[in-house]
Amino acid sequence: MYRRGPGPQGAGAARQRPRVVQAWKVPAPEQCGLQLESQVPPGAAECWMEFRDYYKILGVERAATADQIKTAYRRLARKYHPDVSKEPNAEARFKEMQEAYEVLRDPEKRAAYDQLGSDWKSGQTFRPPPDWGSGFEFSGAPPGAGGGRRRYAGRGAGGTAGATGEEDFSDFFASLFGGGSPFAGAARRAGGRDHHARVDITLEEAYRGAVRMLELKRPEVKPDGSIELHSHTVRVAIPAGVGEGQLIRLAGQGEPSGGGGSAGDLYLETHILPDKRYTLDNRDVTTTFPVAPWEASLGASVTVPTLGGAVEMRIPAGAQSGQKLRLRGRGLPGQPAGDQYVQLKVVLPPADTPQAKALYEEMRAKLNFDPRAGEAR
Repeated sequence: MYRRGPGPQGAGAARQRPRVVQAWKVPAPEQCGLQLESQVPPGAAECWMEFRDYYKILGVERAATADQIKTAYRRLARKYHPDVSKEPNAEARFKEMQEAYEVLRDPEKRAAYDQLGSDWKSGQTFRPPPDWGSGFEFSGAPPGAGGGRRRYAGRGAGGTAGATGEEDFSDFFASLFGGGSPFAGAARRAGGRDHHARVDITLEEAYRGAVRMLELKRPEVKPDGSIELHSHTVRVAIPAGVGEGQLIRLAGQGEPSGGGGSAGDLYLETHILPDKRYTLDNRDVTTTFPVAPWEASLGASVTVPTLGGAVEMRIPAGAQSGQKLRLRGRGLPGQPAGDQYVQLKVVLPPADTPQAKALYEEMRAKLNFDPRAGEAR
């Protein structure tokens, strides 16, 4: 969803680099489906839900204009408003169409929802993609950067009654557009609005820092009411030691002010992608390290990879598979720096030669060893 590219070259490069002003820690997403892939422990149950076809709920085509969507919503609101409708499922239908309208009336939500594709059908089993929201630029500052909670617009047939809050919408809505999503922006302020976007970075970039060129898509409403995505590129310096969910503020790169005031800011929320070698927990990292049976039994000095380069580590005699050894300060940089945990995995040599089989037979005969001796019978 983003593009890497070369930064500006030459003597003017330093002047063009945006200054990293501040960073905040954003609360971890709690909604079902919003748990980041790097935060899900191995073997954890995945969260699934039913897909909702918002266009079908309102009875409009995917290419419908904003006016057509509004007309369809008002017609359904008059039909299913709980205060006047005699339909047996009026309240449920009313909440369902309010939820659909909340998404399709908003150019940003609608554009992101459309990126899911048209092959999904209502009721199908669905889980939000792990890169949900990446590559889009949204209006409003994200949670943790100040400002209030965005209020969801759900109006009754008369235009004011029957307001519905986020808590009344489905798990499907909460997973895509709820409080932990990129859409939970702050209210408008004087001057240009702040914008926010999510930037995916590798664990290596989080450790060492990086300069990145990001291509962001910003939804805009055309005169005919349809949605069009406009792309633009920003250059950002990612500081070394940036953590999951931290915000990088680019001053003046949000929405321009139409009244002569200052432009809004652009907040980039960092998401650290899953790494093949390390798992991340706050600033600590854990890696699985294979060892031979004699290294675990007798102890050994081994070379262990870390984010900052290989280091020597001593395995104590009698170490067990699954045991964790700590390398202090070898996690993500910070005050204090995180640690690296090395989880040992004893790997048995294969008995695939006569000599290897003979050694295993000798151990069985000479070692008084029962791995299940301590288990209750």
